[in-house]
Amino acid sequence: MKVKLIKVRLSEEYIYSDQRILDQFLRENNILKYESAFVKDDESYWSVILYYEEMKMSVNEAKSQKYSAGKDAELSKDEIAILDSLKLWRTEKAKEQNLPVYFIATNNELLSIAKYKPIKKEELLDIKGFGRHKLENYGEEIIEILERV
Repeated sequence: MKVKLIKVRLSEEYIYSDQRILDQFLRENNILKYESAFVKDDESYWSVILYYEEMKMSVNEAKSQKYSAGKDAELSKDEIAILDSLKLWRTEKAKEQNLPVYFIATNNELLSIAKYKPIKKEELLDIKGFGRHKLENYGEEIIEILERV
């Protein structure tokens, strides 16, 4: 059994990236037991201690571990605003390129982006359906939208 300590800071600057780290760790490992505590120092955060075993994955299984929000995922007001902005951008981009909107990004990809809220362009690769082509062609614009909304 191994032990991992993860700090989930509550400030807006860190909460999404820290939560992503925790979520990824939970997906990739077999959690045997956990403990958590709320800490209020100079900054407030959750301290999470995870007792785990590593899961053995084949290369193909590891590649397929991408984030995808469920179609029935509930959205916060912020996530709805992000999704609406992404859909508007996608429609404009599809018109510019004379392509169907789903060639730019599917509804589920946009929903996943709104829920996952990547901070860096490269984090879009964690979204199911996003590969190098979409990253290179649309990544910067998507991150700009996320920063604006």
